[in-house]
Amino acid sequence: MTAWRETSPDGRALLVTVLLTGLTTFMFLPLLAVELTGRGVAAAAAGFLVGLLAFSSQAFSLLTGFLVDRLGTRAVLAAGFALRIAGYVLLGLGGPGLVAGVVAVGVGGSLLGLAIKTRLVAEDGPGPRAMLALRSTFVNIGVVAGPALGAAVYPLGFRYILGACVLSHLALGIRLLARARRPAARPHPAVAAAEPPEDRWGRAHWLTLLALGVAYWAIYSQLNVVVPIAALAMTGSTAAIAVVFTVNGVLVVLCQYALLRHVFARAANRTLLALGFLFFACAYTVLLAHAGWFSLLVFALPVTVAEMLIGPSLDEQAIRASSVRRTGIALGAMSAAGAVGSLAGASLGGVLVQLLSGDGVWLVLISVSVAAAAASLLLPKARVRHA
Repeated sequence: MTAWRETSPDGRALLVTVLLTGLTTFMFLPLLAVELTGRGVAAAAAGFLVGLLAFSSQAFSLLTGFLVDRLGTRAVLAAGFALRIAGYVLLGLGGPGLVAGVVAVGVGGSLLGLAIKTRLVAEDGPGPRAMLALRSTFVNIGVVAGPALGAAVYPLGFRYILGACVLSHLALGIRLLARARRPAARPHPAVAAAEPPEDRWGRAHWLTLLALGVAYWAIYSQLNVVVPIAALAMTGSTAAIAVVFTVNGVLVVLCQYALLRHVFARAANRTLLALGFLFFACAYTVLLAHAGWFSLLVFALPVTVAEMLIGPSLDEQAIRASSVRRTGIALGAMSAAGAVGSLAGASLGGVLVQLLSGDGVWLVLISVSVAAAAASLLLPKARVRHA
């Protein structure tokens, strides 16, 4: 892969870190509730702990971004690895340390994720768009392979999975932190050449971008709320939603980089955002057909394209709209918007299922997607000069 060859040894090490941390995360995460209830933890308490993990990984993203900008990525990476290792140990020990372990794993993941993303977009090689696409690809390899690997190891004991998490994070931490501290991040030439610079971005543009981040995650969160209910009703199979996620993950791994680097290489970020939200509208329109497995499998295609276009484009737009000294805060703001959107979307999705009958839910989601596509065009247009 061209981008891999163009990436520095440090960049490659960061991408491998993304892959392995994602792999180990999804080895244990789908099994966490099963393990906790097996230890005698009440189902309600187990659900709370799983939710607390997701909350902890996103709720402090603005603070994380501030720390990345203020302390540098090396210090934040060290804190992230330390917290995650401590958290996995506490999860293995169980007892009163469970809550602290869950929070440590979540916050540690937030620190690692934002520090790595900030370092990757400062790489001199293929540019921020390609690096964000590569990062998404490596994340999704873990999403696809992690649950299967975790299921294979789980019969040996959950502590073996946690042990793999500890050892991988320890090795990765030593590998990344043993290298000399890098100079302060410089903007990639494509970022420096892009229009418009920071002083042309007013509060209205930033609010629009954050609102689009909230809308994206609110719409995408329906894959965890409304779509599973509809998938069961359409197919009669509880495995239907798992098939959607598997197809989604495989497509992202195979197509994410090529789509953004080759198909939409010269497109402005606002164009990619508008197209992505329109693909969301197409995806939910497909479900109006009520054609069972056929509708569900066709739905997986445009919803995956939407994910591949919108996620990296939101981050890239935030980076281009901020100074290099505030990259961490810009990415942290987008992560915070994601946290708000995920919570609001999941909550409202359940409400819509209760209040609306027939195709009402899909019509609402289609309308929101089209409105978000139109709002995307309110952002300033940035021309990208690829190195």
